[in-house]
Amino acid sequence: MTSVEIPKDGLEGLKQNWKIDATSGFLVFLLALPLSLGIAKASGFPAAMGVLTAMIGGMFVSIFAGSALTIKGPAAGLITICAGAVAELGALNIEGHTGVQLACGAIVVMAVIQIIFGFLKFGSLSDFFPPSAVHGMLAAIGLIIFSKQIHVLLGIDPATLKGLEPVELFEMIPHSFANADPRVALVGVISLLIIFGMPLLKGKLFKKIPAPMVVLAVTIPLAMVMDFRHTEPAFDLVSIGDFWGNISLNASFAAIGTGVFWKYVIMFLFINSLESLLTVKAVDGLDPYKRESNANKDLSAVGVGNALSGLLGGLPMISEVARSSANVNFGGRTRWANFFHGAFLLIAMLLFIPVIEMIPNSALAALLIAVGYRLASPKEFFKTYKIGAEQLVIFVITILVTIATDLLIGVGAGILIKFIFHILNGAPMKGLFRAKYEYSENESECIISVKDAAIFSNLIGFKKMFKRIKSGKKVTINFADARIIDHSFMEQLHHFEEEYQHSGGTVNIAGFEFFQPMSSHPLASRKMITGSPSKFEIKLSPRQIELKKFSETNDFAYYPQRVRNLLKYKDFPLQRGNKILFEENTLSKYIENGKLEVSDISLQEGAMQDRSETHITLLQLSETELIIPDFALEPEGLWSKLFEGVAGKDIDFDSHPAFSKKYYLRGENESAISTFFSESVIQFLENREEMHIECHKNRLLFYKKRDLLEPAEILYMCKFAEDFLVIALSKK
Repeated sequence: MTSVEIPKDGLEGLKQNWKIDATSGFLVFLLALPLSLGIAKASGFPAAMGVLTAMIGGMFVSIFAGSALTIKGPAAGLITICAGAVAELGALNIEGHTGVQLACGAIVVMAVIQIIFGFLKFGSLSDFFPPSAVHGMLAAIGLIIFSKQIHVLLGIDPATLKGLEPVELFEMIPHSFANADPRVALVGVISLLIIFGMPLLKGKLFKKIPAPMVVLAVTIPLAMVMDFRHTEPAFDLVSIGDFWGNISLNASFAAIGTGVFWKYVIMFLFINSLESLLTVKAVDGLDPYKRESNANKDLSAVGVGNALSGLLGGLPMISEVARSSANVNFGGRTRWANFFHGAFLLIAMLLFIPVIEMIPNSALAALLIAVGYRLASPKEFFKTYKIGAEQLVIFVITILVTIATDLLIGVGAGILIKFIFHILNGAPMKGLFRAKYEYSENESECIISVKDAAIFSNLIGFKKMFKRIKSGKKVTINFADARIIDHSFMEQLHHFEEEYQHSGGTVNIAGFEFFQPMSSHPLASRKMITGSPSKFEIKLSPRQIELKKFSETNDFAYYPQRVRNLLKYKDFPLQRGNKILFEENTLSKYIENGKLEVSDISLQEGAMQDRSETHITLLQLSETELIIPDFALEPEGLWSKLFEGVAGKDIDFDSHPAFSKKYYLRGENESAISTFFSESVIQFLENREEMHIECHKNRLLFYKKRDLLEPAEILYMCKFAEDFLVIALSKK
């Protein structure tokens, strides 16, 4: 927990991190196994081919990958394309060639193009697609998944659903409820209760255990009790068969001369590459070591994996966001975590096929319904609306057009609407695709003046400009001569500002006072204000009014504004695997031997559709005379005991068993930490309420819980920190 040392790569990285990466890989395997089976079945492929795809993505692609933390495997976002390819190519009735074989041929051709795209450095092209259109496409996929899997969950024969469009499947839902099989539906409903109920349980352990594995642990015995194996075909369990004997060259190119074949090559290429690149970029933002992936190398590596998977009868793979986010949360450090996840899948297919064949199909349907819900949840609509009403319009139109037509037309419609909004809001036609700016620099400073429009369609040009800036300078970006700045550019600016400040430079933004944001969201689009800028009054929320009164009573200076103080929490354990977005409601005052700063922070966990925000009130104690080793102290629980080998060895004190049982203490310099935690410090902590304490570079961070605190709780935390400081200083 000193300045973070970047883990080594290759065999050195394996030697250094094998224990941590193996643990993370095992936990990701528990998540990947049932999802891979379900995705394959929903895609029209044999269930085992989903596991084969994930095995290749883990054990093979990890060797060539350009990203450290992403997990490769089959993805729910490609279910609709795979199922469509199997159905439409199979309908060509090419003698001796099944729909799956022809779909595999399209996957192989797509993979070859994908490899070439990587070598041609097309990885940055994902920046052209606006987030609202991409998320709209994914939400549409989620709704399409739900439209079919709800029938499977209720025990309806999937064969009766073939050829039906999503709208027709939605219309059939009342009929399926009326004709549901009680036993199959019971398994499905229990599975849904587990999936959606586990996140509501308190405790770190429940948040770490993969819900899909709990589903299997419950539903496999349930299916055995109800004897699904010997009932009607509608109750069929997962079928693996002779997995190893059936692996062979299975791709067919007999349809390569048809338009349908190339339609699916293009759709596979577009969605597969786009999802992979977006996931790599999103997971980079969660990487505690702030490594930047090589998007082009990773694209080619995924292409190689897709080629091998398609040749052997498997599905297309991507860098999958849910499993990659889980890998970060489980402590994965290098690409070996992906390798281990694939290796554990291999072991499962060698030893546990009889157990896998006891999994009920309705349980897998429940897992896919949960994935579909995550892609198209009401939360996604609300998040999009918070960014701006125009973003919601793009999002909804993309969904509707995608469901009515297909994915490519849906995304195209979203992009078209985006262009229309930009033109109506003042973007000049000549600036739609060209990044216009003035750039000047010297040894210590860089000044950039942005012209016309800074939007998604010219973002690639601005990204190239950002890469020109050498680290360690004072960078000023002036937007006074621009007319419109969109959400895509604001996200990139946010990312650049964070990365550049982490590398030791500073970034100043000028000219935003001339713009009107489309919403209160900090990354909302902005358009130039016509006429003189009007004055505006900051309206305080009820919480801010309460904190303002608290600050006046307790002699704090109060700053309600939301700011991005990126370096304040750098390298604290709190931000490991998470991303601190903003802080606001800062209360600040000097005490006798230091400075107290209390803030509400917004902490992002996960990425893309798996992302969630947690709001925490914490206190930073700085400017003290103490020399303190870096450490992290947190209340001890079952999870910390089980996985202390990953997070760090628990430093115990034989003479203080109560303290050692109450707290999990870790840090690199065990000797210095043991010296700092003297008799008086330990007794102080034993006799107080539990508190999270972190130290980095002689600055202390305190927080009671991962939630906002009321004024009385803030007052207690401040008194706790002051008393802790007095005790620590008394032993100098």
